[in-house]
Amino acid sequence: MADPLSLPQSRRRFLAAGSGALAITLGGLARGDDTVELPFENGVRPVVKYPQKRPLIQLTARPPQLETPMAVFNEGLLTPNDAFFVRYHLAGAPPSRELLDPAAYKLSVVGNVESPLSFSLAELQSRFEAVEVTAVNQCSGNGRGFFKPRVPGGQMGNGAMGCARWKGVRLAEVLRAAGLRTGSRQVLFNGLDRPLLPSVPDFIKALEMDQGLDPELLLAWEMNGEPLPWLNGFPLRLVVPGHYGTYWIKHLHEITVTDAEFKGYWMDPAYRIPDDPCAHIEPGTKPRHTVPITRFNVRSFLTSLSDGVRVAAGAPVRLRGIAFDGGSGIREVIVSDDAGRTWRGAELGRDEGRHAFREWTLDWRPAATGEREIWVRATNRLGQSQPLEPLWNPAGYMRNVVERVRVSVG
Repeated sequence: MADPLSLPQSRRRFLAAGSGALAITLGGLARGDDTVELPFENGVRPVVKYPQKRPLIQLTARPPQLETPMAVFNEGLLTPNDAFFVRYHLAGAPPSRELLDPAAYKLSVVGNVESPLSFSLAELQSRFEAVEVTAVNQCSGNGRGFFKPRVPGGQMGNGAMGCARWKGVRLAEVLRAAGLRTGSRQVLFNGLDRPLLPSVPDFIKALEMDQGLDPELLLAWEMNGEPLPWLNGFPLRLVVPGHYGTYWIKHLHEITVTDAEFKGYWMDPAYRIPDDPCAHIEPGTKPRHTVPITRFNVRSFLTSLSDGVRVAAGAPVRLRGIAFDGGSGIREVIVSDDAGRTWRGAELGRDEGRHAFREWTLDWRPAATGEREIWVRATNRLGQSQPLEPLWNPAGYMRNVVERVRVSVG
């Protein structure tokens, strides 16, 4: 593993090379130094390289928050480990190399159980069956920078997501090995990252007991055939397919079964949405009731063209993109190049699993010159789709408006 204490490196030399493809490469406007500009207010971001990562778009340095350039999602359905986004909450994150030493690492299972357990990584791997799932991990605030009116929080573009093949053991089997006592209600998860000040609450998340016993949830040590990167949870993380990344606890070291509802800060008041079918309210108002954020809504993106790119009139263009939802599966993707007046159905690619990115493609031949907008809209197997106009909530969560890419035809 690369030295986690190394400082991030500038990407100035890469950008200084100069290329007409830089805007596509970075998913934003290249500024000619070590920054890009995302297409919203205060969108200037440094581009930096951390250990085990290619140069990524940096939102904050402490803790590190790194966004995947949109063009990466055109490389394939699996997001490369070195390009996978990074999201932390605590200034003391990520944990130091010493805390993550596999030889010393232990996972404990305690609380309302018959037999508290402790596993080394090797013991976890040898005692339980190893399984894999291909699943999207997406930050709750992915796309928050586009919200109008603006909301507080990390102003991310659309790169706080990624799809990987995760390998580990079923959480349910580990819980059953400990013996769940009668009345067990929730399962709590805590990682090795820590707050720097006692006044800052530790990042602990809770799942209901029935969800904890879902066989799809994994304790994963592997990502795309390799050990988890340091910044993505090494040596073990929780994988909760179809659910926002707030539950995907990194550097997991403690599982606690409780017989009561957990009231920690990161469950309430944090990471809650209006209790409404679309999780939205009118801008400037406050929700009467809130519930914890849970599953993804439907999203789709055009990945083969970047905003502002020029294409030739009359020339064939293969449009390509991705779509996903909370696990129902994508039924169709439709595309419009005339502001939604007409739509054409795209061809869906191979199904890698209901929690994975689904590729779509469409052959397009723009006839007239001028500015065009390409709209992309997905619908899942439940009939849920994307709104044509953005919905608003005060936390900036769950953005899933129909995305629009501006293209110059000449």
